[in-house]
Amino acid sequence: MKKILMILCAIISLAKAQEAINLYQDSIPNATDKAQASLEKNRPQLFIYTPDQNIAKNIAVLVIPGGGYAHIAMDHEGHAVAKELVSNGYAAYVLQYRLPSPNIMRDKSIGPLQDAQRAIQLIRESNPKFKKVGVIGFSAGGHLASTLMTKFKNAYISNPAHISLRPDFAGLIYPVISMQNDVTHKGSKMNLLGENPSEGLVQLFSSDLQVSPEVCPAFFVHAKDDTAVPIENSYRMMAALDKVHVPNKLYVFDQGGHGFGLINKTSEKKWFDAFLSWLSDLH
Repeated sequence: MKKILMILCAIISLAKAQEAINLYQDSIPNATDKAQASLEKNRPQLFIYTPDQNIAKNIAVLVIPGGGYAHIAMDHEGHAVAKELVSNGYAAYVLQYRLPSPNIMRDKSIGPLQDAQRAIQLIRESNPKFKKVGVIGFSAGGHLASTLMTKFKNAYISNPAHISLRPDFAGLIYPVISMQNDVTHKGSKMNLLGENPSEGLVQLFSSDLQVSPEVCPAFFVHAKDDTAVPIENSYRMMAALDKVHVPNKLYVFDQGGHGFGLINKTSEKKWFDAFLSWLSDLH
């Protein structure tokens, strides 16, 4: 009986209720005047999951759900992932970012990236003892994670203390990478960049074209039969990383389509276990 109680206490401790905090305490960067006037409606947030101290690895992971930049799949690509991370000793932060819209942003193309950079900044500000701070993103959230990877040298937010905005590692799960028509997810591209973006803007937000030797290592998950976001997105990013000798790994499924989250029902294999193993090898 005593052993059962101990196990129950451990489970309860691991599954601590998350705390929600606002990314910005005052004004929100790049927000329209109308959006500033209704802050509570448009305020992006972080949901914090903290592991039990007995298993804590002192490593944080920013979790970015997808949704085609039209909505946010907060549950199966956000909170569910955070719970798995925290049960394995990682601190997890689920990002509820602003969806790109001219109604609330002066420049909608950089709005989500500003929130992702602010999240990394806030995690490092509030917990300077973290050994590493990484990111895992799904679908359009994978695109956001990849822009966080590649654009860390350009602060799209105020950063007077020069806190590093570079993630130390990235998980890119069936990610949108390219904004080029032959491979992109059209909905994500239109929602982020508009109906007729310039070629310069397309290149700027095609992460495979923005890779430098300083970007972090990456772990990819993709199904070969993904028709929403073709696996070519992952292949292009991996080729770009290989070219500058940045470590990367692909966990590929023959089937599964798109948006399966933690569990690909077509396979008994669990990609998340492979991701944790890869992550463990990094540190």
